[in-house]
Amino acid sequence: MSCFLRQSILSLFLVLAISPVYALEVGDSVQSVPLKLLENKAPGQAASIADYKGKLVYLDFWASWCGPCRVSLPILNEIRKEYGARGFEVVAVNVDENLDDALGFLEKRPVDYPILLDPKGTMPKLYDVKGMPTAYLIDENGTVLYKHVGFKKKDRKKIESLLDKYLAGQ
Repeated sequence: MSCFLRQSILSLFLVLAISPVYALEVGDSVQSVPLKLLENKAPGQAASIADYKGKLVYLDFWASWCGPCRVSLPILNEIRKEYGARGFEVVAVNVDENLDDALGFLEKRPVDYPILLDPKGTMPKLYDVKGMPTAYLIDENGTVLYKHVGFKKKDRKKIESLLDKYLAGQ
């Protein structure tokens, strides 16, 4: 076997080995990863997206250094207040390596929805998240209905339209 062929095979193997296992897209079922729930400004009990099965969930990945997250978190909190009684929940996954960074961000932009802590970035790697924020609208059975990357104020109308559509029967 030629040196070039061996290098090509080795390169292909390395690419496959470091590629994400699961790129989450519309129509896929979510994979659940237990993470610590942020409670009283400290990591608490383990929780996962599976704990919210039976609800329409907006799974939102964010970080303190993310500019669009400054806009999205407060808006998502308002949307949750408006739609929560109809079976909707926002679940956020913070990927900051330093808990104090996340806490400082939340001090300025408090939210009432659950926040899971993922300082090692396990879920973003698993789902092949490319940027912050990235969010997934997930139905009550754990299937992705919608994927959204980034956030602008005008995105609120799109999200609310989707919620009206999927919650219409409830």
